[in-house]
Amino acid sequence: MTLQRQLLFWLGALAVLAIFLLLFSGILLPFVAGLALAYLLDPIADRLERLGLPRIAATVVILASVLVLFVAVIMLVAPLLGSQLASFIERLPQTVQKLQELVSSQPWVERMVGQGMGQLRSSFGSFVSQGVNWATSFLASLWTGGQALMSILSLLVVTPVVAFYMLIDWDRMVETVDSWTPLRHRETIRRLARDIDGGVAGFVRGQALVCLLLGTFYAIALSMVGLNFGLLIGLGAGLIGFIPYIGSITGLIVSVTVAIVQFWPDWTMVALVLGIFVFGQFVEGNILQPRLVGRSVGLHPVWLMFALVAFGYLFGFVGLLVAVPLAAAVGVLVRFALDRYLESPFFTGEEGPAVLPGGPSGASLFGPKFTPAKPAEAIAAPPPAPSADVV
Repeated sequence: MTLQRQLLFWLGALAVLAIFLLLFSGILLPFVAGLALAYLLDPIADRLERLGLPRIAATVVILASVLVLFVAVIMLVAPLLGSQLASFIERLPQTVQKLQELVSSQPWVERMVGQGMGQLRSSFGSFVSQGVNWATSFLASLWTGGQALMSILSLLVVTPVVAFYMLIDWDRMVETVDSWTPLRHRETIRRLARDIDGGVAGFVRGQALVCLLLGTFYAIALSMVGLNFGLLIGLGAGLIGFIPYIGSITGLIVSVTVAIVQFWPDWTMVALVLGIFVFGQFVEGNILQPRLVGRSVGLHPVWLMFALVAFGYLFGFVGLLVAVPLAAAVGVLVRFALDRYLESPFFTGEEGPAVLPGGPSGASLFGPKFTPAKPAEAIAAPPPAPSADVV
């Protein structure tokens, strides 16, 4: 199959997938959630199976443990989070108004603005109102897109069932799909699949643990310093931490704003709240990210943010769930296509593959360069014996 036909095939497959998501995005949430849960828990099931536990028993143990943990967390945290969220929404206009008064009452602000203080107050209030309205409409659109034609009850019932059957048959499904691949390109397709799996697994599993640890740290630390809505702000910052920089910046802005309104003019407490996020970012960048996520994921932050925003806008909450695996898959395929193009006679103008020891590739935006696996005979062949003339 030529490069052009391969490109057309993958573009057609992506188009079919996009049409499928558009048509059925309203009912896909429990199925996508169950598939994601099975994918995340499959390594644990494999480990229990290697220890001698049957696959069905391992699946039952894992899902039962997850459900018990989920119910326990919901029962302990949900009432407190619900009350804080309701109080935060109720007091948001008062917080914005008090912040506006604090900013406009500063002498240095008045000296800097001069006669335009009234216009500044009006512009600040309009800007904050537009930001609140945009955030509210965005969350409402995600909720509507993710919950169309279904209820929370169906999500809680269908997702464990889908995860159960997918987790039992995961290895069998992988073997079946592998048997469908063309024999001529099987090694290349397997290498692409391994790269996609490495990108998805490395990011999703590692980043999920990073978000959980950071959210727990922020929630506990902000609550200990006495910040209003500290638990809500901390867990929220950790929850959206899978979007590069957005989670930490959003949590920092919201927490510092609430701290200024609550503790003014005590700058020590404001600095303490700021220090919590600075310390959290230091730990994330120097300890958690290198150890849990690593540098082999191959998802550039710009590409990841674009995928999350685009899929969230097009497909709602379901789009957010599938954005990372699809971004990893598209990144791997684009890297492979770019490398094939750079080695083709169309690029080099010569017959035969090009030798590009330090040339450009798709690594800058879509990750490391794709390197095809060596044939088995090339790996097994011993090196040639040295000649007697070489001494």
